[in-house]
Amino acid sequence: MHCSVALLALGAQGWAAAAEAPRVVLVLGDSLSAEYGLARGTGWVALLDERIAQQKLAVKVINASVSGDTTSGGRSRLGALLGQHKPTHVVIELGGNDALRGLPLTMTRDNLGAMARAAKGAGAKVMLVGMQVPPNYGARYGQDFAASFASVAKVEGAALVPFLLAGVADAPQAENWFQADRIHPLAKAHPRMLDNVWAVMKPWLK
Repeated sequence: MHCSVALLALGAQGWAAAAEAPRVVLVLGDSLSAEYGLARGTGWVALLDERIAQQKLAVKVINASVSGDTTSGGRSRLGALLGQHKPTHVVIELGGNDALRGLPLTMTRDNLGAMARAAKGAGAKVMLVGMQVPPNYGARYGQDFAASFASVAKVEGAALVPFLLAGVADAPQAENWFQADRIHPLAKAHPRMLDNVWAVMKPWLK
């Protein structure tokens, strides 16, 4: 009996330690997550880190985003990042540069799926952050591109942020929210971008 009680106590301590273990969120993104053209600490990933600290959550955020990265680039980098950081959660914010470069949608979907599977294989939960393209790309391409994120998320059982720039790129006088290149949002847009992600991330972290 005493042995059983001791084992139960040890088990309870182990469960408590596991519950308190910090989660590690790896953000694999492009310039929208890498603070391109912004002062350090003003992008949505940095703001995410601040919000997590404010809410006293045991979560560590690692920003592995690289400006100009594509889904192919992210796919090639992910394995080493998984091995180095051992994330419990992986956020994939890639695909916009695929569209800008005119890469095939089949390639984008294949790369997103491969990254999701690699992250899951390493024991991490996965979130895809969706993107949309301007109307000048054509209605059909725009619809197919946006649908790529939802289709991969469904197949892979990943969480989905439908559109990172919701409320920014589709806002009235949207040009006022962007840098001179009209591609990268100003710092004032990043709190809204964080809100778009946080609405999905908060329950996903549990």
